[in-house]
Amino acid sequence: MTTDSAMTSRVTDLLCAVLQIEPPPPGTDLIDAGLLDSIGFMNLFVAMEEEFGIGVTAADLTPDSFRTVERIAAFVAAKQGPATAEQIPAAADRRSAAAEAVLTDPRTGGERRRIALGGAPEVAAAVAEARAAAAPWASLAPRDRARRLLRFADLIEERSAEYTAAERAGTGKPAAEAAGEVANCADLLRFCAGAARSGVSPAGGRYLPGRESWVRWEPLGVIGVIVPWNYPLMMAAWRIGPALATGNTVVLKPALTTPDTALLLARDAAATLGPGVLLTVPGDRDTGRLLVEGDIDAVAFTGSEAGGLDVVARAGLRRVSLELGGNCPALVLPDAPPDTCAALVRAATYNAGQSCAAPARVITLRENYRETVEGLAKAMAERRAGVHFGPLNNADQADRYDRIVRRSAAGIEHIAPLAPPPGEEGGHWRPGRVLADLPPDDPAVLEEVFAPVLTVQAADGHAEALALADSVPQALAASIWGARTDEALELAGGLNAGEVWVNCHLEQTAELPHGGRGSSGHGTDMSVLALTEYQRPKTVTVRVGRG
Repeated sequence: MTTDSAMTSRVTDLLCAVLQIEPPPPGTDLIDAGLLDSIGFMNLFVAMEEEFGIGVTAADLTPDSFRTVERIAAFVAAKQGPATAEQIPAAADRRSAAAEAVLTDPRTGGERRRIALGGAPEVAAAVAEARAAAAPWASLAPRDRARRLLRFADLIEERSAEYTAAERAGTGKPAAEAAGEVANCADLLRFCAGAARSGVSPAGGRYLPGRESWVRWEPLGVIGVIVPWNYPLMMAAWRIGPALATGNTVVLKPALTTPDTALLLARDAAATLGPGVLLTVPGDRDTGRLLVEGDIDAVAFTGSEAGGLDVVARAGLRRVSLELGGNCPALVLPDAPPDTCAALVRAATYNAGQSCAAPARVITLRENYRETVEGLAKAMAERRAGVHFGPLNNADQADRYDRIVRRSAAGIEHIAPLAPPPGEEGGHWRPGRVLADLPPDDPAVLEEVFAPVLTVQAADGHAEALALADSVPQALAASIWGARTDEALELAGGLNAGEVWVNCHLEQTAELPHGGRGSSGHGTDMSVLALTEYQRPKTVTVRVGRG
């Protein structure tokens, strides 16, 4: 039978909560992947009875009934029957207005604050307010919108200490990293304020006999923006900057664990941009789904592949911009610069490796494989969690790190020391790791660990190196390390990636576009190209003269 996407999404959420896992890719065999064992089955059955009001009997336990999320969803739908399934409301609709989440400090694992979860009334109210503000905001001249955005950026900068503290509270980042991201946020907003005034339309002209034509770029309307927890402020800026600059209003849904800076943005936007132009609704996945299904004109989503697929299914024909992760390769050639290993380890441990564009898979040639493994191990041993980088963001992410590392068949494993500050030993700290001598289908290679982990693989020549680099579904970013310009440029052209660095990695600026391919999604962040993500062209043609 056909199972709707809403049921599949609800089953996915339930499975992730019960098993403490990340959403598995569609069609994943949960048993073969080691995600669902006998204890997991029992816990899942209890949760299904509570969530869906169905019981699982011995007759239901056929060998393949529960192998994939899709099959579990079909089982639930069949058990409920059409009428019952329609009568059971989604979790977000059942939620009371007073529902709240307990947020923890990733540095200690202890409770840091409680926050109300946005339900249907809160989302609907925010979207309605943004809708009412859309026409006045869009009608402003570009220079007037730019002035307000520049004041918004100034206010963020003036209050940078408050933003830095809020960013650290939700992420556990070192102070220097958080402060740098606040500065990048202000810079991005200033760039967008000016870029929107430059115009991106094709030139007007007489393209038809007796006719003059030009192209107007118009805002889409209300944009629903959903951002992750790894860069709560910066990812928000990448999305709201071009959306606001081009005349749209925005409803921002931050990640459940990191709403702090998004709430500050909404506060300061109200004071500088005007009421309703930028609103924040904190919440969980259900809050995000309500937003996507609401009266909005487009969705900008940064997150997991499973989340992106869910957004696409719910958004229908509306515009969707997706950035869905990286698992990025770094090709290290025998003549790579002496600082290559140290530079890669710095990039892999920045933000505790929780960066979509961070290097994850180092690929060498056979002749420099051992040397590279040793160089990475030495550099990683000098980078300690708690001193040089922060903790993982949440318990689920820490469990993901543990699960993938535990399942890895790496023959060589180098683990850096841990050094959490006194009193923070209970946080989500995980050490940097270098994994080598592993099969091409190793979980640490195929899955994005999203943590301070580097795998190392060897290739017989450039062709095989490119094949290994392109062997995973993601295609966001990559780097090449070598002395010969011709080799580096040839490899850069052969890589399937939206962004390629040579002899550096994870270096970005507002003027340069960032976006993925394949399972990394589609769409563009930053640069003038990002402006077109939030606009639509209208061609106007006028008959001139008497002809």
